[in-house]
Amino acid sequence: MSEASKTPEGQVADAVRGNWVDRLAPAPTRPYLRLSRADRPIGTWLLLLPCWWAIFLAAASGGAGLSLHELWLFVGSSIGAFLMRGAGCTWNDITDRDIDGSVARTRSRPIPSGQVSVKQALAWMVAQALLAFGILLTFNLPAILLGFASLLTVAVYPFAKRFTWWPQVFLGLAFNWGALLLWTAQTGSLGWPAVLLYLSGISWTLFYDTIYAHQDREDDALIGVKSTARLFADNTHLWLRGFLVATVVLMGLAVLVALGQASVLAMVLALAGIWGMGWHMLWQLQRLDIDDAATCLRLFRSNRDTGLIPALFFAAAALV
Repeated sequence: MSEASKTPEGQVADAVRGNWVDRLAPAPTRPYLRLSRADRPIGTWLLLLPCWWAIFLAAASGGAGLSLHELWLFVGSSIGAFLMRGAGCTWNDITDRDIDGSVARTRSRPIPSGQVSVKQALAWMVAQALLAFGILLTFNLPAILLGFASLLTVAVYPFAKRFTWWPQVFLGLAFNWGALLLWTAQTGSLGWPAVLLYLSGISWTLFYDTIYAHQDREDDALIGVKSTARLFADNTHLWLRGFLVATVVLMGLAVLVALGQASVLAMVLALAGIWGMGWHMLWQLQRLDIDDAATCLRLFRSNRDTGLIPALFFAAAALV
């Protein structure tokens, strides 16, 4: 076996091959970075993109373009998403340590594989959360209060699959909170466009995380873990089509409400971004094979591009 083909010690089964954690990070830090999913960056993108939607759509609605304030919100939310995704994933792995040991895809994670103890994981979670709190304190008071409120969704999510067939809804509540928080940080108050973006993001989360959950469908059935993948089963394509429509319609309403007084060009650009997002989701549906775990993972990861499309078009709308 060549050096390039060797599996790095401790590598998690569904990590991106050749990721920077396994190649470049100092060995003592790798288990902690794996806890934070730094070797699987898609989750950070999925947490971050609703933040960017809100920043750019709010800027476009104000008509003043992008300033240093928006630049800091952009940078601060990016760092904060990385930290809070890391803290949330650490919490998830602490609560799921027994379940993870029973699932083929997750038994290589740091806690069930013995790379990190529960006490060490707790300390790492607190450290990440405190750093994120420092960034949150640079925002306005309403946004800070929303940041504290988000902790409830983060705390509850890991337990949802134990009591509901819809744990993806709870993931959506947590992962799209940035749309509410960053709109408020930008404008000073919560508005209907932010609420509509939030609901759109929840529908999008149901779409992509159902695809993701199909990887574990058989193991989940054996150990009694619930998911929309198990609930929808062979009707998955039909349900996902509905989530696609809901995502596009709700985001379209957010744009119409936010940009009612903006220029025609700004409105057209923003709506074009939503159109592109819808086509990307349809592309995923056309290629989805729920019985092929590798395809499910590949399509799930492609949702970084799905969410980037409206973010880039909203940014363009803010600049015109």
